[in-house]
Amino acid sequence: MSYVELPGAKVPIRMWADPATVEEGAMRQLRNVATLPWIKGLAVMPDVHYGKGATVGSVIAMNGAVCPAAVGVDIGCGMSAVKTSLTANDLPGDLSRLRSKIEQAIPVGRGMHDDPVDPGRLHGFPTAGWDDFWGRFGSVAEAVRFRQDRATKQMGTLGSGNHHLEVSLDSEGAVWLTLHSGSRNIGKELAEHHIGVARNLSHNQGLVDRDLAVFISETPQMAAYRNDLFWAQEYAKHNRAIMIGLLKDVIRREFKKARVAFEREISCHHNYVAEERYDGMDLLVTRKGAIRAGSGEYGIIPGSMATGTYIVKGLGNTAAFNSASHGAGRRMSRSAAKRRFSTRDLEEQTRGVECRKDSGVVDEIPAAYKPIEQVIEQQRDLVEVVAKLKQAICVKG
Repeated sequence: MSYVELPGAKVPIRMWADPATVEEGAMRQLRNVATLPWIKGLAVMPDVHYGKGATVGSVIAMNGAVCPAAVGVDIGCGMSAVKTSLTANDLPGDLSRLRSKIEQAIPVGRGMHDDPVDPGRLHGFPTAGWDDFWGRFGSVAEAVRFRQDRATKQMGTLGSGNHHLEVSLDSEGAVWLTLHSGSRNIGKELAEHHIGVARNLSHNQGLVDRDLAVFISETPQMAAYRNDLFWAQEYAKHNRAIMIGLLKDVIRREFKKARVAFEREISCHHNYVAEERYDGMDLLVTRKGAIRAGSGEYGIIPGSMATGTYIVKGLGNTAAFNSASHGAGRRMSRSAAKRRFSTRDLEEQTRGVECRKDSGVVDEIPAAYKPIEQVIEQQRDLVEVVAKLKQAICVKG
């Protein structure tokens, strides 16, 4: 057993992190979550840090209830990765052209496509169910339905913050493509709508933190949230798949002579809800900054923009509700990173990686994150490492 168990009001707090290194604000949030009447288990990942309502890097298992703020505003945010037949020897010495081609194909930041991406034009993209998916947009919260045009044009776009797209090399010299993104603005607006609804429900008025307001089973509010939640999670998965398709097309064009082949895509959410069964009980498991790591399941755990990414395989540890960390986890806020570091620091810490090195991404500097190697070491009973990737190109929003 590698976790530390701390007492909680309703359930113990199982921590795959050293409690002494977790900031008091995050510890307070964990203790607050453990007071919820519906809570059946709480597992804390080694990348834990302060969040909104609930910490990032926590797994919250509840019976008949779900907390929309714990899911977060980037519903379905996650990672995708695919190994290619290219090797380090195939890459040019100057990677700036390839980075530019990627940025031309995939809008970043708040950008969107001029016209919605037609998945039918992407090589080998599975389009079954695509029309049904968009047909269900008419059932989401009325307050956001007017955003459909924007939602269709943002499908296949990266976003900003810690969202990224990378070309990396593993220890054998194989080239991998990885990316991190979620449900874009439509997921954010759906989340904010439902968080507002939950706060005003009578059963939430006595909670220790208003951001822990929940929906409970067999209520119209829960039914509406589940509908929108699962649709947004599907949007996020499609968004990453479209970007992988666009990225593959760039690689095919830039490396025509190599006739690039691609292995099966790995994809995992890390801000989402799943219906799972533990100890004979059906639970709603919220992973806020955590991935599912069931036995044999592949996952992706990134570090920062120059420290690498781990491809892992789950060990199925039910004490952690079959979960693992979603990344390195921040050790300082964005504003603190901007105060402490300069563009010169960023240039030094991202040396050897083709990426932005301007003031707009100083808050993503590697030193603002926990050491990814330490985070991996703290969860050796949750996952096994399959491959470690090192960035050659990192595209940020």
